[in-house]
Amino acid sequence: MTPEVVVEVFKNALYVIILIVAAAIIPGLIVGLLVAVFQAATSINEQTLSFLPRLLVTLATLMFLANWIFSTLISFANELYLSIPELIG
Repeated sequence: MTPEVVVEVFKNALYVIILIVAAAIIPGLIVGLLVAVFQAATSINEQTLSFLPRLLVTLATLMFLANWIFSTLISFANELYLSIPELIG
């Protein structure tokens, strides 16, 4: 196994991780920004006000995207498994 192959596998793994994490985190970040703007406009300084909406949106996003997340992970695992002969030889 050459260093180039290891780097390629690592690059693909990082791409899949970043893609899945970004899909789960970005909606929560947007809701957090909207709540922060609302808090700044109304002078409400409650810390827990921004936590609950972000949590609910992140959980809803994970539930909504669960099928896509698992299919992406399974696809990556299948590609990795099918490339074992190429990686070893």
